Amino acid sequence: MKKTVILFVAALLAAITLSINGVLGADFGPLVGRWQRADGGYVIEVRRIHADGRIEAGYYNPRPINVGRAQASVSGEKTMIELELRDRGYPGSTYTLIYLTDKDVLRGIYYHAPSKQSLGVFFVRMK
Repeated sequence: MKKTVILFVAALLAAITLSINGVLGADFGPLVGRWQRADGGYVIEVRRIHADGRIEAGYYNPRPINVGRAQASVSGEKTMIELELRDRGYPGSTYTLIYLTDKDVLRGIYYHAPSKQSLGVFFVRMK
């Protein structure tokens, strides 16, 4: 009985955490694919999105750049991607992007940590 209660509480806490993080029941399928930044050859490859919102992703410029962390979430009606780069020339640089369903694009901010500069960006789906 005690073990059943502990497992129930653990499952409940996990469900609450997923709901709070804005991923429970979210449809992240449209985010999967290759996305090219409109102002250059920068490419985000979203390979897979786990139920907890973790993204298996690649980033290329045009060579591979290490992705330290990638996460999908939902805030209100907005589906978002956050990507943190961890590589030479990019340590701590981030993308915070919103998926625009009607246009099938990712739009948001790129923060280049070494220069402390932010840039408005958008990515289009590669066919």
